[in-house]
Amino acid sequence: GQTLRLWSADNFGEDLIFNIADSTIYYWDATNGTSTRAVELASLTGASDVPTKTRKILVSDVDRHCIAFGTNPIDSAVLDPLLIRFSSQESVVDWTPTATNTAGDLRLSKGSEIITAVQTSRQILVYTDQSLYSMQFLGPPFTFGVSLLGDNIRIAGPNTAIAVNDVVFWMGQENFYLYDGRIQAIPCSVRDYVFNDMNNQQSFKFHAGSIGSQTEIWWFYCSSGSSEIDRYVVYNYGQQVWYYGTLV
Repeated sequence: GQTLRLWSADNFGEDLIFNIADSTIYYWDATNGTSTRAVELASLTGASDVPTKTRKILVSDVDRHCIAFGTNPIDSAVLDPLLIRFSSQESVVDWTPTATNTAGDLRLSKGSEIITAVQTSRQILVYTDQSLYSMQFLGPPFTFGVSLLGDNIRIAGPNTAIAVNDVVFWMGQENFYLYDGRIQAIPCSVRDYVFNDMNNQQSFKFHAGSIGSQTEIWWFYCSSGSSEIDRYVVYNYGQQVWYYGTLV
């Protein structure tokens, strides 16, 4: 289960849509700047069947749907950790599927919960606790489709995957991986140093970032003796080398 009050956020045009993990979705309208606060998405005019509980929210870049990963069905307030729901195209408020809109839902079959989702220009990668899916826009009548890319895929935590130039890099539970059209383990010279001294009980704090100008992916994590982030490991994908260090 969730152990931290994690937030996810994405832009809808100039506005912002964001949520607390496994809880409420909020919407901030940029029109009046920071003089106005975000409000619950369900409170907006025209809001229809807005999810009440969501693991992570994203806005699909090309087709402009709001997508809730790990959310409650329309007819229930109980979160279904494998359910994906999406709003109608170009709308943040219309989540009721009809014959004349593109709102709808999908349910993944492998795993017991969605951990996270990462967007590239071609697709959205969806990680469950034991598999990796590709979610792509199809258009009517199905809107979106999902395909299983790999089973027995385990990501370290909800913030440990990152997309760079359509390649997605992530920290698994025993190695580092990338997806560039196929799933590959990244040869890692410091693998034992990292994974043999890691506090997996704090994996919701682990975080990935990138420095494009340096062709670097950074992961921040907790060593086995720490409950706070005190280590980093860096993969330079340009030079295909690794480095690591400690943090206070």
